[in-house]
Amino acid sequence: MSYTLIIVIITVIISYSAFSNDQLYNKFILWPKRMDTPNEYYRLLSSGFIHADWMHLIFNMLALYLFGRYVEDYYESLNKHFLFIVLYLGGVIAASLPSFAKHKDDGYYRSLGASGGVAAVLFSFVYFAPWETILIWFIPVPAIIAAIGYLIYSAYMSRKGIGAVNHDAHFWGAVYGFVFTLLFDPTHGRIFLEQVTHPTFNF
Repeated sequence: MSYTLIIVIITVIISYSAFSNDQLYNKFILWPKRMDTPNEYYRLLSSGFIHADWMHLIFNMLALYLFGRYVEDYYESLNKHFLFIVLYLGGVIAASLPSFAKHKDDGYYRSLGASGGVAAVLFSFVYFAPWETILIWFIPVPAIIAAIGYLIYSAYMSRKGIGAVNHDAHFWGAVYGFVFTLLFDPTHGRIFLEQVTHPTFNF
């Protein structure tokens, strides 16, 4: 069984349990105001395994499943299959840290969801296959173009502070995923640069 599928199954089980268990929900959620001692820092990771509702859960897990399989294959081709787990879990934590720092004095702020880890996987995919076509609302777009737009949109929405979506998590999870892959790719970006400078479109 792939790491991607294992993560999806675990996340669905925990999220489903938390839908009807307020104690579990409050125990796992990222709650910066409560994280005043190190024994509460586990929330930086645990918050990635619960979701607000079924739509939130399905959207994240579908994206993880679709892209995670390909990213796993890329890491396996580098003989570093285990790094996929580090990429994903590290993405959840890296995406949670800015929100923790930004809202540590806000008793009302809470955040949850796997978006940071999913964004890390997505941007690892972009690193390995920048010109691969992905569908945005059924419109074919090169992955790297979609990635740039994603970062700009996330940064803009974070600054505006509109809505309940944690755009900081999306932005920093994505940045982490790209940088992580760059650091552990033995070519250290050479193949990525070669691909970027030689576009290939497959619409």
